[in-house]
Amino acid sequence: MSDKQNGTQDEAKGPSPEPIRFFGTTWVNHDDGYRIRRIGAATGALAAAVASCLVLRFAYEGLQLAETGSFVTLLVVVMFAVCSALAFRHSWDAYSKRPDPDRQASLRGLLTIGFIGSLLAYSFRALVEAPGEKLHREEYEAALRQHEKRTSRRAGNPKKRRRP
Repeated sequence: MSDKQNGTQDEAKGPSPEPIRFFGTTWVNHDDGYRIRRIGAATGALAAAVASCLVLRFAYEGLQLAETGSFVTLLVVVMFAVCSALAFRHSWDAYSKRPDPDRQASLRGLLTIGFIGSLLAYSFRALVEAPGEKLHREEYEAALRQHEKRTSRRAGNPKKRRRP
């Protein structure tokens, strides 16, 4: 196993940044087509959301053809709207702080139903930064500070230090 797989870092190199999906580690210095990747990610997520809305439109028309009644149709529309709004909010918050794994597991079904909200959150966030960049940058800078603190040389002879 290599040092990277063991989780240990080479003392000279320091911590390495965590890659972000579709962006790799280009978010650190905003290089290698970072801006184009952001535009592509935002456009792709928006296109996926639009395509998903078209699929939901077909499902809505299927409910109309089946003559299930206005109550069932209203219930389905409200369910997708509420789940999408909750998924948008959850996804948006997850870009600035790590979500609780237990809460994430309990919301899995709701987030699956509200996938359009997650796609829209990803698209809007990609217009500002790589989704999750702020969180990754804070963690990476904290790791760099910690590494610098651990590897800095001590000053003076500890034997000559005064004791209180």
